[in-house]
Parts: sequence; structure tokens; C-alpha cells
Amino acid sequence: MYNSYKIYDKKIYTGMRVGGSHSWIYNDGKWFETKKAPDKWNFKFESLKTRLTPAPLNTGASINTKFHWYIIADQIATKIDSNSYMTSMKGVKFKIGHKRPYWKSFSYNYPNQLSYKERIIQILEAILTNLKS
Repeated sequence: MYNSYKIYDKKIYTGMRVGGSHSWIYNDGKWFETKKAPDKWNFKFESLKTRLTPAPLNTGASINTKFHWYIIADQIATKIDSNSYMTSMKGVKFKIGHKRPYWKSFSYNYPNQLSYKERIIQILEAILTNLKS
């Protein structure tokens, strides 16, 4: 079950089991970007995502649960015509925290949890270590 305790790499977690997968459809996605330097852009993406196939009954997180992810990705954009690009993106996303519907804040703001900043640093240091090896 989704909320049952599981163990991975000697750590306890809840949620989807490691190895599980989802397929999502992003309808009417909006991508906003601003050029900040010759090779640097800030971007924002907003969209409603829906499951490709319906969720099994009585599974998953409660309604209004929020998840905070940190995404590291490669994007290839191929110009098709003067107004269109085909975009392909692949990467990895890391859970930074979550907020249950009845909580006042995200999990990283509670005692005995890594802060948002500490979690990002932990992720980036692990990525750098893997890239260098």
C-alpha cells in the first residue's frame, strides 16, 4: 500500500515502491523563460498533469497533498519552423519534501528534517560525485 513503510538502501520511506512508474499527459502546458546571460535562462513550467491510465481505487496520496521536487534535466529543442520546436527532455527528479493537507508547512520545515537548502546541497554534491567518478 502507498502509505505503508518500505525500506530502500537501509532508509525507511512511504509512497510508491521503488521501481514503480507512472505515465502522465501534460495538456496545455505553459513554458515561460527569460534569458539571463548568453547561455543561461530561467524558466517556469505550469500545467495540469493527468494519469495516462486511472489510478487504482484507494491508492496514492490524499487529495491536496503537495510534493516539492528538484529536477535536473537535459533538454534538446529542435526547430521545426519559424514558430515551433520539438522538445525532448530527460532527467532525474528528487523529492525535497511534501505537505500533507492538514500540515501548516512542508516536511523540510519541521524539526529533525534536513532544511530545503541542506537537501539541495546534498543532492548536488551527490550528482557531482557521480559525475566525477
